[in-house]
Amino acid sequence: MSASPRVVIIGAGIVGTNLADELASRGWTNITVVEQGPLELAGGSTSHAPGLVFQTNPSKTMTEFATYTVDKLLSLTADGVSCFNQVGGLELATTEARLEDLKRKLGYATSWGVDGRLVDADECEKLWPLLNNGPLADGRGILGGLFVPSDGLASAARAVQLLIGKARAAGVTFRGSTPVTGIEQAGGKVTGVQTPDGVIPADIVVSCAGFWGRELGKMVGLQVPLLPLAHQYVKTTPVKALRGANELPNGASKPILRYQDRDLYFREHGDRIGVGSYAHKPMPVDMARLPRVGADEMSDHNMPSRLDFTLEDFAPAWEDCQDLLPALHTAQIHDGFNGIFSFTPDGGPLMGEAPDLDGFFVAEAVWVTHSAGVAKAMAELLVEGQSRTDLHGCELTRFEKVQTSDAYVSETSQQNFVEIYDVLHPLQPRESPRDVRVSPFNVRQKELGAFFLESAAWERPHWFEANRGLLEHLPAEWQVPERDEWAGMFYSPISAAEAWKTRTAVALYDMTLLKRLSITGPGALDLLQRLSTGNIAKKPGAVTYCLLLADDGGIRSDVTVARLGEQDFQLGVNSNVDFDYLRVEARQQSAADPARWVHVTDITGSTCCIGLWGPLAREVIGKVSTDDLSNDGLRYFRTKEINVGGIPVTAMRLSYVGELGWELYTTAEYGLKLWDLLFEAGREHGIIAAGRGAFNSMRLEKGYRLWGTDMTTEHHPYQSGLGFSVAKDKTGFVGAEALAARKEQPAAKTLRCLTVDDGTSVVLGKEPVYVNGEAAGYVTSAAYGFSIGRPIAYAWLPTAVGVGDAVEIEYFGRRVAATVTAEPLFDPGMERLRG
Repeated sequence: MSASPRVVIIGAGIVGTNLADELASRGWTNITVVEQGPLELAGGSTSHAPGLVFQTNPSKTMTEFATYTVDKLLSLTADGVSCFNQVGGLELATTEARLEDLKRKLGYATSWGVDGRLVDADECEKLWPLLNNGPLADGRGILGGLFVPSDGLASAARAVQLLIGKARAAGVTFRGSTPVTGIEQAGGKVTGVQTPDGVIPADIVVSCAGFWGRELGKMVGLQVPLLPLAHQYVKTTPVKALRGANELPNGASKPILRYQDRDLYFREHGDRIGVGSYAHKPMPVDMARLPRVGADEMSDHNMPSRLDFTLEDFAPAWEDCQDLLPALHTAQIHDGFNGIFSFTPDGGPLMGEAPDLDGFFVAEAVWVTHSAGVAKAMAELLVEGQSRTDLHGCELTRFEKVQTSDAYVSETSQQNFVEIYDVLHPLQPRESPRDVRVSPFNVRQKELGAFFLESAAWERPHWFEANRGLLEHLPAEWQVPERDEWAGMFYSPISAAEAWKTRTAVALYDMTLLKRLSITGPGALDLLQRLSTGNIAKKPGAVTYCLLLADDGGIRSDVTVARLGEQDFQLGVNSNVDFDYLRVEARQQSAADPARWVHVTDITGSTCCIGLWGPLAREVIGKVSTDDLSNDGLRYFRTKEINVGGIPVTAMRLSYVGELGWELYTTAEYGLKLWDLLFEAGREHGIIAAGRGAFNSMRLEKGYRLWGTDMTTEHHPYQSGLGFSVAKDKTGFVGAEALAARKEQPAAKTLRCLTVDDGTSVVLGKEPVYVNGEAAGYVTSAAYGFSIGRPIAYAWLPTAVGVGDAVEIEYFGRRVAATVTAEPLFDPGMERLRG
């Protein structure tokens, strides 16, 4: 492909125009932007967006997108006026729960480098003098708020026009009033975009069509998991108290305002107030019934994305508005509409290349808040081959197939709308749909009183009520301290008992949720050698823990590779993103050299896995298997086929809890029988079923990293404590040259193990970490270490911070003393694992 490929961007909203500008600034000029509406007012979500930009987000990536958007819009000026009015952002708390949530949110802001501060009720009133300074209708009052000075208002429509002018000057072509009627392709690649005026040739097509993105995806057979939903927004009549407060008719001088306890937000429009409401029921949009608006009919009040206002849905919210802002008692609703936005099953954007059509990219479900940041990341992906910002939470392919179905997308997206301003715990389980994916052991787990949380639509036990009686026998050194209310949510001390039994006896863990791939064919070894950091060219029976790297040496995933035969491999991977990456690479390798064909299959649903771990694991399996599972019979990180009570099983000598045992794999039809055989065989040895709560604690005691939490593409192996996973003297794998260069350069930050000094304070992750009184890093994983009797946290910190150094973790506004500690904390000599 030439240095400047032919690019067609579909959609001239805030994302598409930003992308055109970002590409042009990187030297790509053969770009055409196609928009179905008139360029002056396209009629999509950008055209009616109120423009509020609150940067802080639990996601580091989303915060980075928002911060870049602020910076870019500030720099985008005309006539001395930028496209961003940095009035600040104020979030109110009228409940104790919300006030605590704002403390957590300030922690996120600090962790991700956004300045903010908590303010009391008096300062809230100074920032927004129109606020009710007395009791609200339900007896509550304003308790305080979070103020972020760098938040503010994006002039989205104006920014689009300036971006069009800037990109045109750089050579980008814009075609307004030009609908896309199809996507041309040949040989698995895009070749052009069909329009009524003919085909626009293309090497790359990027869909930035907003809530139309799902319809565009259908043109290429791609399921784009987004749901268009209507969201209410109104402008009031002039407010007397605002007379003369703002020079411009649409101007603002006060901070953008959130009243999340009532699902409302506010901004000034000159002497009027704009109000957005999420307090109404979800309103899915039937795209087939969307109003058709001609180019000559398009206006601020007549566009496809602006539906008729339903006053009855807004009426309760209007009472809450007047309660919070008494000045509105003398105002009325002047203009209201139901504006269309895109929602996804997890609330994140959709970014990346379609796995089955080379050159077709998506950047959808992106709000103005994150628009320029998303465009920058997409430009980096196109020009450099990867984004410099970690995208694992935004990847188009992150959802399992069932999660992209219309029914799943509709239900979960509507629930996200309902919960958009709710105070949600990091472990908050989805209420519905549930029991979508269950392992063969689910019926037994329910009998044992499993408490389930959900992950990737799987039901995952976190503890078992059947083990509650063990708490009476828990030794003193295993007793756990009481937790605060927040850390105690979705937690049970039963997990301590389950960890105790795992460390002292034996336990069963359901590992079915681990995504499993089968990679076969004469090119399988070549594929894995090329993509991974490990030496996979070992004899059958070897198991290798290794990494998949990005081109710059960053960690795109960690995987476990078991060589079952000369051309037969089983992989444990992290998500559907890994599956699509490997199968695309396999397809391209097979096409390049048919003699080196390779096939990648997701076998997760057709198989299952039990982790049988603990010092008595051999005694248990010895009762139901005659195979040699001694140290000589099956060494650590080896695999072989065995028979368990007549059931064919693939046994892998692995343990992510740091105890003797195996991962036992079989096909799904044998799963329940395998569980029953092992459970019965273990009764005399005190066997239990154990859950994720115990697992996560023991994982951290052993220092095992969790990809996507402890490390991402932002980090390379050596700073992440994973240098051992890079095979010595191996070259030629993806990212090898970049990694070699990065290895020679001292890393600015390193992943460190911390223990909490008071022995009781449990943090949950993403909290800022202070070194010498300055915010210097953030927590990744955290848990109470049941075996060591102390809370554990892993954190990214400056490399100069070493073992023994004192740090502080900010938790709900208070500083918790912690110490950098050598790892692993448990069984550093690996005697128990290899025993």
